[in-house]
Amino acid sequence: MSLNSVSPDFMAALGADLPEGALRPADPRYLHEPRGQWTGQQTMVALPRSAGEVAAIVRHASRHAVGLLPYGGGTGLVGGQVAPAGAVPLIVSLERMTAVRAVYPDENVLIAEAGVILADIQAAAEEAGRLFPLSLAAEGSARIGGNLATNAGGTGVLRYGNARDLCLGLEAVLPDGQIWHGLKRLRKDNTGYDLRHLLIGAEGTLGIITAASLKLSPRPAAMGTGLFVVQSPRAALSLLSLARDQLGDMVSAFELMHAQGYAFLAEKLPDVRQPFDSPPEWSVLVQLGLARGMVPQDALEALFVAAADAGLVSDGLIAQNEGQSRDFWAIREQIPEANRKIGSISSHDISLPLGALPEFIEQARQQIAQVGAFRINCFGHVGDGNLHYNVFPAPGASRADHEGDRERIKRVVHDLVHRMDGSVSAEHGIGRLKVDDLERYGDPAKLSAMRAIKAALDPKGIMNPGAILRAP
Repeated sequence: MSLNSVSPDFMAALGADLPEGALRPADPRYLHEPRGQWTGQQTMVALPRSAGEVAAIVRHASRHAVGLLPYGGGTGLVGGQVAPAGAVPLIVSLERMTAVRAVYPDENVLIAEAGVILADIQAAAEEAGRLFPLSLAAEGSARIGGNLATNAGGTGVLRYGNARDLCLGLEAVLPDGQIWHGLKRLRKDNTGYDLRHLLIGAEGTLGIITAASLKLSPRPAAMGTGLFVVQSPRAALSLLSLARDQLGDMVSAFELMHAQGYAFLAEKLPDVRQPFDSPPEWSVLVQLGLARGMVPQDALEALFVAAADAGLVSDGLIAQNEGQSRDFWAIREQIPEANRKIGSISSHDISLPLGALPEFIEQARQQIAQVGAFRINCFGHVGDGNLHYNVFPAPGASRADHEGDRERIKRVVHDLVHRMDGSVSAEHGIGRLKVDDLERYGDPAKLSAMRAIKAALDPKGIMNPGAILRAP
């Protein structure tokens, strides 16, 4: 079924069912995405304050066959929040739905509306003496509805899991305008199909999340951070295994960084304090969340000694206070900004089986060298197999000089990932950027089932048309 563009008649009918001020022209922030690859079409934005208002919007959109573009914090990196072509959709921003409805510290549960900023959820959990462990670079502006819709990852996946692992229940508006009241606080609920996991990661293509029941954790009694120089990515994996043998689930984060990341920081963000006089070829940032009675520095020192005896590390720094820990994390967290300032030719958010990571890193380097002379910044959440593998022009060149190489580089990386049984989208989703990649690398049976689910739940195709699955 073909969709209609937003029209005066549609807006008049919709406006009659919404409070004054709930509709307005979309200002530029709704029409751009962080990487600047697309610009959305000029349209209107709806700003509901309740699930009931979202339901009214969806019912009108279904009746008039107008597409809806759910909008959270606008921080997504695969274009899921902009519609550059096709029938002009209505943007539905959840930014006014910002209530933390309830906190149950003894149950380790927090219920929040979809528009709550991730950092505010973290703060609400901390105020209750608990931890909401989802953490990522955009947490100061990303909203929890978008985090769930994209199944966001971040630095805590190794210990706590992705966004879907931190969600117990949802409230959502389905494509026919029904409100699904699924905000349960249960760990066990075997009552048929799990709609929660169907909507999480669906990027708004099957419904609009309006609230979530979130899983909290006890706050670690002590935190420790170490920055260790490793001989190679393979040594990094051995260090991870050693750390888990010694400390089990107290290993909260394990981030791999390459010398190119340090070099980009020195070039573009010189105010970021460099921890080493000479950047190591490979290093790992280790964070521990420890039980009561354990001393972080002692645990990290014992890990370093064991790793040195095994020939895995050659140098290291252990944070002695919270300020030093922040300095170590600033290195990792500012690498993406330095990358942006350099300007990548082709960026990749990929995941691989842990054992395949060293071979992938070496083979990808060799194959990309056959395309041309480039700089590669390979870093990421190696503890859960997620690499951010970004290719940059050589010094003195710009990405504009390599427009013709972008597709070839991406094909090299993604073909290799696919051959190694990995994923071409680890934590950023498919959006519009990777629709072709999903069709190329996705399992045919899975794609067939996804299309059948989409057709059954959203027969008019109004929910984020063109995201994940190509619009008919």
